[in-house]
Amino acid sequence: MIRPALPPEPSGLPIGRLGPRARQAAAMLDTHPIMETLAPWDPVVVGTLPLGIDVPGSDLDILCEVHDRKAFTDTAAAAFGRFSTFAIVEVPTTPGATVCRFEVEGLPVEIFAQPVPTRLQAGYRHMIVEARLLRQGGHSLRRRIRRLKEEGWKTEPAFARVLGLPGDPYDALLDLEALGDAALRTLIATRPERP
Repeated sequence: MIRPALPPEPSGLPIGRLGPRARQAAAMLDTHPIMETLAPWDPVVVGTLPLGIDVPGSDLDILCEVHDRKAFTDTAAAAFGRFSTFAIVEVPTTPGATVCRFEVEGLPVEIFAQPVPTRLQAGYRHMIVEARLLRQGGHSLRRRIRRLKEEGWKTEPAFARVLGLPGDPYDALLDLEALGDAALRTLIATRPERP
């Protein structure tokens, strides 16, 4: 049984509690061999579901390390092309990325494939920083992030807003990777709750 909402953080502890959407994702992955199909590309579930900050409409995000785009897209089309909303798009990032989207059992799935090891991709690194922040900030921080997400904010901009991080929110979160837990607690404590 694959538990997408329980990837280990460096401490080996689960990142977040399984919310209803994460339980739906876990059940769906038990029924459909998505992770098994993606196994050659070291798939890792990331995003709001493992963090326990998902809201209605949150998707299941999966990262893959892909060096042969054609092999990946051929496999994705054969395995997932029958699902509703199936699409594959190329994203002009550096390095380039291929994104595969579809919906299974009412749950949107997005597979982000890049020629970078999955645990070095920005999406994974963001999740680990966010998990550490949520551990240090507790229920209050989780509630503040969730409130913004319910208003339509993306995850990284929501964290940046709550923490008062300047500049690009995606880069700003990565800048926190090197901080220890005490520094993260101080950062959180100096950001009063906004109405």
